[in-house]
Amino acid sequence: MSNYLPVPTYFSYPKDKGSNTHAVLILTDVIGHEATNAQLYDSNSVSFKSDVSLTSHSIADQFAANGYFCVMPDLFEGDPVPLNRPESFDIGTWRQGHGNERVDPIVEATIKEMRSNLGVKKIGAVGYCFGAKYVFRFLKDGLIDAGFVAHPSFVDAEEVKSITGPISIAAAETDQIFPAPKRRETEDMLKDMSVPYQLSLYSGTSHGFAVRADLSQPQIKWAKEQAFYQAVQWFDEHVKS
Repeated sequence: MSNYLPVPTYFSYPKDKGSNTHAVLILTDVIGHEATNAQLYDSNSVSFKSDVSLTSHSIADQFAANGYFCVMPDLFEGDPVPLNRPESFDIGTWRQGHGNERVDPIVEATIKEMRSNLGVKKIGAVGYCFGAKYVFRFLKDGLIDAGFVAHPSFVDAEEVKSITGPISIAAAETDQIFPAPKRRETEDMLKDMSVPYQLSLYSGTSHGFAVRADLSQPQIKWAKEQAFYQAVQWFDEHVKS
C-alpha cells in the first residue's frame, strides 16, 4: 500500500521494477482495493489456484507478472461495501454516497499522477462491476489509452458513446445489471463508432465471475482465467504495441 496518491493506493510492479512505461489502472468493484488473497498468486508462473477466487491484490499482481506497472486506488475513501453485509446495509444509500462527484476526482488525480511523477506513458484501465463505469468515463481525451471491463454496472449510453479509445468487454451470461438487452444495445452502439471493440460472452457465468466466483467449478474457473487473458491480450495490442 502507499499514500503517494491522494487516496490509499496499491502498487504492483513488473519484474523490471524500473519500467513504468506501460501501466494498468485497476478500478475495482464495490468491495474495494483492499480485498486480498495472497495465496492465489504464484510468482513463478501466471497460473491460477483452483479453489479460491481472484481478488483485488492478486489481480494487480497478475497484471504485473505480465509486464505491467499496476496502480489500484481506493475509490471509496475507506468506505467499501462490506464483504459480509449486515441485514441493515442499504446498497442504494451507499451508492448515493459514492457517485461521480466523489469518484471522478479520484480517478482523474490518479491518472494525472501516473502520467507525471510516476512516469507512465500509456495506460490501460480495467474496470470490474462498479469500476467499469469509470473506464468508459475516462476513455477519451488522451486520459486512458485502452479499456477492459468485466460485467459492467450502471454504464449509461452517453458514457459508451463518449469513448474515443479501444474497449474490450467480458460479459456474464446471467447478469441483472448488464442483461442481454443492454449488452446488445452496447454492441450496437459500438458498431456505429470508430473505435476498436471486443465483446466476449462467457456461458454459464453470472455477474462478478471475473473477480469472485467458485473456482471449484471448471467452467467458471476457465471463464475467469480467460477473461483475465482477454484483458492482457487487449492491452498487449493497444497499450504495449
